[in-house]
Amino acid sequence: MQKNFILLGIMLMAISCSVQPKKAGSGKVFLNSLGFTPDGSKVATVLGDSGEFKIVDFATQKEVFVAETGKGIMQADVYQTAFIADFTAFNKTGTYYLETSNGSKSIAFQIDENTYDSAFYTSMRGFYLWRCGMAVYGIHKGDTFHQEACHLEDGWLNYTEFGNMQKDGTGGWHDAGDFGKYVVNAGVTMGQLFMAWDNFQPKLETFKLDIPNTAAAYPDYLKELKYETDWLLKMQYADNSGRISHKLTRLNFEPFLMANQDVEKRYFTEWGSSATACFSAIMAQAARYFLPYDTAYAETCFVAAKKSYEYLDKHPEFKNWDQKEFHTGGYQAGDNSFRIWAAAEMWETTGEPIYLADFEMVMKDEKVPVDLNWDWGNVKNMGVFTYLLSEREGKTAKVNYQIIQEAISVAGTIANFTNTEIYGRPFDKYYWGCNGTVARLSSNLYVAYKLTGDVKYKKAGEQIVAHIFGRNFYGRSYVTGLGIDPAMNPHDRRSGSDSIVAPWPGYLVGGGHTATDWVDKQESYSHNEIAINWQAALVYSLAWVMN
Repeated sequence: MQKNFILLGIMLMAISCSVQPKKAGSGKVFLNSLGFTPDGSKVATVLGDSGEFKIVDFATQKEVFVAETGKGIMQADVYQTAFIADFTAFNKTGTYYLETSNGSKSIAFQIDENTYDSAFYTSMRGFYLWRCGMAVYGIHKGDTFHQEACHLEDGWLNYTEFGNMQKDGTGGWHDAGDFGKYVVNAGVTMGQLFMAWDNFQPKLETFKLDIPNTAAAYPDYLKELKYETDWLLKMQYADNSGRISHKLTRLNFEPFLMANQDVEKRYFTEWGSSATACFSAIMAQAARYFLPYDTAYAETCFVAAKKSYEYLDKHPEFKNWDQKEFHTGGYQAGDNSFRIWAAAEMWETTGEPIYLADFEMVMKDEKVPVDLNWDWGNVKNMGVFTYLLSEREGKTAKVNYQIIQEAISVAGTIANFTNTEIYGRPFDKYYWGCNGTVARLSSNLYVAYKLTGDVKYKKAGEQIVAHIFGRNFYGRSYVTGLGIDPAMNPHDRRSGSDSIVAPWPGYLVGGGHTATDWVDKQESYSHNEIAINWQAALVYSLAWVMN
């Protein structure tokens, strides 16, 4: 499978390069460089050229579809007027390009049932390539990426109450462009990946990722998730309390080097209530999703989840962890949203009313039950989505109704943004890592789609993927190694430290802090870092459109 995807990527790259047009007019055409599925939404953004456009067969050079662009839309944040070319009605498979009345041409693109499979494969394998504690290996477009086993002495307990002693903390994924491992950021990451499994299991269950057989009975997708839960279980205190260390890192960020060259001591930090609640939610999910494949391991996960939940139940006060001498990622946030999520997952796993009551007691007073802009520091939506899509009985009708209405309202706002923003972006906020939120809003849309059956939400989800892969202000893919003119200089220690020009493939970079200031520079970590929480959102968005 891997070889086939490599050949497909090379073929598409060659096609794209061969038809890169000389602009006859002043216009430019921006669209999803991955291509489209026959029954999916197909939209392009055209600058400068209004009126008639046509879809041309790349092989025969014959026009196969003709339509008119919409009216011009002036968008202030990018200082541009654009016209939207919608060719959703054209659904014949093949390779094409779009040409405007003034002669501007798009890159070549495919319409195919399996358009997104290769991108999903590469993006999901990005987690395998992030593995800590073992050698990893991959080939992409002729380049071989390799990392020797690293951080085999993780970690030390000097900054906890247990003092100068070692404890096994090996495994898991590196968090981002650095090599730290953080429970709270693993939270939204695993929550999103487990949600993808729950929503799209029939496709994911048989999808081959060509990864080591580290969990023999598991499908490849869950096999990769188990590599992270194996590590997370080691973050629980050994005193049987249920408390969870917040992170495992060096005292300072490592310089740019390969992970196996990072030999500084790495330490567990003390526990925090956000990490403990986060851990409980993840392990409750793991218990039910791993159960069909490994009953003993599922029980281990559930026992760990319950232990942490019960500790928090007895200690309702927020407990922040002390950064002390650490100068690595803080990931500090209040614990309320993590407790909400943990309650929802424990209820869905067990069906016990006490967990449902814990969830609804807080949610009935929430002023904003569903968030439009969310990430690792606010995971309430993860609990809300589990609650809304659950088929368990016992929900309080009024609470359920209120949350449903809010979820649909927020998703409607997101869908409206994709229709009115000239590049199909789903919201109007820009900040460090906002591309991750762009992708993550696919899950809001999916929940509304399941609740209503309205295809506008799925079309909006397709526009999110299009935006990430080239229908954006820059006309570039934000994902390394995929799509047209992809990000080349991510803030990633592996990409900056090996001898290969191309970056490690399949990773979503963070994006601009305004609509026009993204820079593809390695040193700009606030614009161009990669991170597991953004990556999980990318994987989710691709899983939906390829499903």
